[in-house]
Amino acid sequence: MKILRINMSGNPTAKFEELGEYEGLGGRALTSAVISKEVDPLCHPLSADNKLVIAPGLLGGTAAAMSGRVSVGCKSPLTGGIKEANAGGQAGQVLGRLGIAAIVLEGKPEGNDTYKVYINKDEVRIEKDNSIKMLPNYDLIDRMKKEYGEKIACVSIGPAGEMKLSGASVAITDMELRPTRHAGRGGVGAVMGSKGVKVIVLDDTGTTPRQPKDAEAFKDANKRFVAGLQKHPVTGQGLPAYGTNVLTNIINEVGAYPTYNFKEGRFQGARKISGEVEAELEKQRGGNPTHGCHRGCVIRCSGIYHDKDGHYLTKQPEYETVWALGGNCGIDDIDKIAMMDFLCDNYGLDTIEMGATIAVAMEAGILKWGDADGAINLLHEVGKGTPLGRIIGNGAAFTGRAFAVERVPVVKGQALPAYDPRAVQGIGVTYATSPMGADHTAGYSIALNVLKTGGFVDPLKPEGQVDLSRNLQIATAFIDSTGMCLFIAFALLDQPETNQALLDMLNAFYGWNMTDKDVVEYGKKVLKFERDFNTRAGFTKQHDRLPRFFYKEPIPPHNVVFQVKDEELDQLFNW
Repeated sequence: MKILRINMSGNPTAKFEELGEYEGLGGRALTSAVISKEVDPLCHPLSADNKLVIAPGLLGGTAAAMSGRVSVGCKSPLTGGIKEANAGGQAGQVLGRLGIAAIVLEGKPEGNDTYKVYINKDEVRIEKDNSIKMLPNYDLIDRMKKEYGEKIACVSIGPAGEMKLSGASVAITDMELRPTRHAGRGGVGAVMGSKGVKVIVLDDTGTTPRQPKDAEAFKDANKRFVAGLQKHPVTGQGLPAYGTNVLTNIINEVGAYPTYNFKEGRFQGARKISGEVEAELEKQRGGNPTHGCHRGCVIRCSGIYHDKDGHYLTKQPEYETVWALGGNCGIDDIDKIAMMDFLCDNYGLDTIEMGATIAVAMEAGILKWGDADGAINLLHEVGKGTPLGRIIGNGAAFTGRAFAVERVPVVKGQALPAYDPRAVQGIGVTYATSPMGADHTAGYSIALNVLKTGGFVDPLKPEGQVDLSRNLQIATAFIDSTGMCLFIAFALLDQPETNQALLDMLNAFYGWNMTDKDVVEYGKKVLKFERDFNTRAGFTKQHDRLPRFFYKEPIPPHNVVFQVKDEELDQLFNW
C-alpha cells in the first residue's frame, strides 16, 4: 500500500511514496495523522497549505465484510479544526485493490480551471476539463460512465464544492454508480473544490483483493464476524428491514427528537416519516428497503427510493436526513424530504447541515415552519449560487449570524445532528467534546442511553455520561480506521465473540497480535492527533461546550436541561 500525492500547484503532478511513518494507519487514523503532521493549523482552509486526504481503512480492498468505508480528512472550513468525514460506497474497496492507502491532494491551481483525475493499476492521469465545471453530481457521473465505462468508482463534488461553500460534501458512488454516499460533514467538498479537482475516477480493472498473511485464519474470522452481525437484532433485523430511519419512532417516543430548531423533543408528524412508512412505500413503488451501499455489506441498511410514478428518485433517505430536512423543520411529507435528499446529493451538500440551516432560516422568518416547497426552493438557491443560496450553503452558524438568530444549534461551527442533548445527555457530551464539532458518529451514546446495547446509562441524568462518551470516542476512532461501518458497534458491544472476530481478522491479515488493550491505545492515538491539531489551531476548553440555550431552556416532554458540568467535560480527554 502506498500514498499517492497529487500536487495541483503549477503543472499538476502525481507521485507514489511509501507509507513510512504512517505504517499501520488506515482510514481516520491516516487522514488525521497526515493533517496533524503536515498541515499548518493556522492556515486558511481553502488555501494551498491545506490538504485533502482520501483514505480507505486498514481492511479496505480485502474480502472482509463491511470494510468499504472511506475517510476524507482536511482542515475544515466549517469548524476551523481538523475534520474526518466518513462515507460508504465503492471507493474504499477500489482504492484498496489499487494499492492506495491514501490520496493526498496538495497545493492549488493558479487559474480557474477544472480538473479530473483518472487512476487505474498502471497510471494516474490529471486532465484539465472545463466542460464538467459546475455540473451537478448525477450529470457528472453520467458523463464519467460514458467516458470510462461502468466498472469504475467516483469521488466527486457538486456545484456547492466548486463554490467552496462550507456545507459542501464529497460524493462517493454506490454499487449502481450513483453519487449517493457522502462524506458530508465539515465542508470537505469545499476543500476539494479549492484544489480545482471536480472528480477522481477509480478503475480497478485487472486487480485482485488484497491478500492476508494467514488466509485460513482470516477466512474463519470473517465467517464468525458475519455470523455475529446477522444474529444481532439491530444489525441482523432492524437496519436491514427499515434502514437507519427505524430510529424515528424510537427517538420520538423517548422525547429526544429535536423539532422546530431544537425547541421540542417530539414531532407530531413523526409517524408519517418513519422508517416503517418509508420501507412500505419503497416496496409498493418498486424500490427496495434492503440494499448495500457497497459490495461486501451484510447489514444492507441503504435502500432505494422511488417517486410516486415508480421512477428512481434517491437512495433511501437516512434517519439524520429525514430528521434534518423533515421533523426539525416541521415537515412531514416523506416525498418532499426524499426530493431534498436528492438535491443535496446532486448539488453536493451535507443533509444534516442543510436541515439545521433551513430550520435556522425558518426561525429567522425567511420561511414558515413546515414549508416543504420553500425548503426545496432554498436548496435550489444554493445550487444556483445566488446570494441567499451562498448564505444557506455556508451552514447554520453562518446563516444564524446573517439573520441575527440567537438560537443556533452548533458546536465548533458544525450543526448538531438528530438527538437532543438534553434528553440524551451522553450524546451532548460527545457533541461538546469531539474534535470534529457536533458529531453523533464520534461517540454514539444512543446505543447505551436509548437502545440499551452493551448496557444502560440513564439518558436524563448527568452521571456516567463523560465516561460513556470517552469510551465510545476511543472505540469509534479505532473502528473508523479499520474501514468498517460504524454499525458493527451494536454487535461488538453485545457480543464479545464478534469483537474478537474483528481483532482476529486484523491479526490474520497483518500478522499482528492486537488485543482489546491495543485497540484502546490505537483509538487514543487518533484522538491525540486530532486534539493536538485543534489546540495548535487555537481551540481551548471553552470550545468544548454546547450552545448556552441547552443549559437554560428545558425541552418538553421531559422538561430537562443539559446538566453535565463544564468541569466534567474538561476531564474527558484526561486518560
